[in-house]
Amino acid sequence: MMQPINKQGDSAVKAATSRLKMGLACAALVMQGQAFAQSVAMTGGMGHKALLVINGGAPKAMAAGDAAQGVKVVSVGAEQAVVEVAGKRQTVRLGEAPVSIGGRSGGGASGTQIVLSAGPGGHFITQGSINGKATQFMVDTGATSVAMGQDEARRMGIKFEDGAQIHGSTANGRVVAYRVNLTSLRIQDVEVFNVEAAVLPQPMPHILLGNTFLTRFQMRRDNDTLTLTKRF
Repeated sequence: MMQPINKQGDSAVKAATSRLKMGLACAALVMQGQAFAQSVAMTGGMGHKALLVINGGAPKAMAAGDAAQGVKVVSVGAEQAVVEVAGKRQTVRLGEAPVSIGGRSGGGASGTQIVLSAGPGGHFITQGSINGKATQFMVDTGATSVAMGQDEARRMGIKFEDGAQIHGSTANGRVVAYRVNLTSLRIQDVEVFNVEAAVLPQPMPHILLGNTFLTRFQMRRDNDTLTLTKRF
């Protein structure tokens, strides 16, 4: 014998199922927010706005109350900004290394993956730090090592004159460079240690992110996105 359909009970079941799905989705978003931190650096100021680099992307001019990529600006000062990610606040200071906010690590660089987007000319350029000092990198798979100009090395306090002299080839011919070991190199939420680098005499617009860094990662390119996954 067929049972009559209880429309009221059927609606209640559907409503409960819908609430359960929404709850699971929210839980997944919360877990995702806890697992992945945001990397934020301040590269300049424009009046009441701060120039912020989020996860190595292009600088964004952001005022108090503005938000992008999960990062909200709480306040802006002459040389610092207070930002908030997933309910956590932290001060980002002009010219200092990127800070990591909103992850389980509580500010440490414990990540394993770097995701970069191609900029003008198809180059992958990103903000990062060497020995805790903020700087800008450009990925160069053709470079044997990380390479920088002498002026940038001096700004970061690297005593390259104490390193071994080496001869290298550049677009301008043969040059005498210095081999140094960088204590740490950090991009976004990923940090590696004891990285060999070369300091060249000519000025350079970016620090070249060469193979002494890149070989520590598995690289995958999907159109305009480059993903570096740390090897173990």
